[in-house]
Amino acid sequence: MFQNRQDPDVEEIINKVKGFGKRFGKVPIIIGALIIVMLLMGGQPWSIVGPGQRGVLIRLGAVQKGVFQEGLNFKMPFIDRVVRVNVQVQKNEAKAEAASKDLQIISTVMATNYHLIPEAVDEVYQKIGLAFEDKVIQPAVQEVIKAVTAKYTAEELIAKRGEVKSAIRTELTDRLVTFNIKVVEVSVADFNFSRTFNDAIEAKQVAEQQVAKSRNELERIKVENEQKISQAKAEAEGLKIQRQEITESLLKLREIENQRKAIEKWDGKLPSVTGGAMPFIQVK
Repeated sequence: MFQNRQDPDVEEIINKVKGFGKRFGKVPIIIGALIIVMLLMGGQPWSIVGPGQRGVLIRLGAVQKGVFQEGLNFKMPFIDRVVRVNVQVQKNEAKAEAASKDLQIISTVMATNYHLIPEAVDEVYQKIGLAFEDKVIQPAVQEVIKAVTAKYTAEELIAKRGEVKSAIRTELTDRLVTFNIKVVEVSVADFNFSRTFNDAIEAKQVAEQQVAKSRNELERIKVENEQKISQAKAEAEGLKIQRQEITESLLKLREIENQRKAIEKWDGKLPSVTGGAMPFIQVK
């Protein structure tokens, strides 16, 4: 809207009308006044579309084909009007509840970054209107989360978080692009489960820890027993070697002792033998 006290163009028109009135009478004054009224009522033949916007041209209530770009655009006064539509990246948050593959109830919050496809805002306005978040995005998010989470168990939703997020993004992109809405990114908050499921998960973790502890204890005992067996074998082998050494030493000592006793009993006389060589006396 123009303000006739601040707009120099309007003031200039008023001055010209006054000049015409002095020259040609009241008729030009009336025409000039009508022009001023038209300008003040928004009947200007142009429309300015701001940054990050696109303009939808409506002529006598009907959406026209084509989109006004940023900047100055011309239209027909009083017949056309322009609806400015935001095409910048916007954020939508939606709460959702769904069931996992193993029928665990989960809840989450998903944030979707999106923007309207600039070249198709006329179709969006004509078919959906400006309430596209409530009409299209929110229902699509609910359906996608339910469809994707139903393919995973509750534990898989936790363990395969990246895979689940990718699946949600792909399916949501395919759904919204048919409405000329482009998905830029999605962010899925932590999946929240029922108290019963959380208690079961905690109990399972405790049991796994106990099993791991018992396994470690058994492994420790096994290692200790193997060490003891090895030590016992080494000790037995040592004793065996020691016994062998003792036996051989004893035999030698006994042999020497027997020889000593035989020598002590010998009277120094050689045995008389007829023929042959002198016998060798061996004392055992």
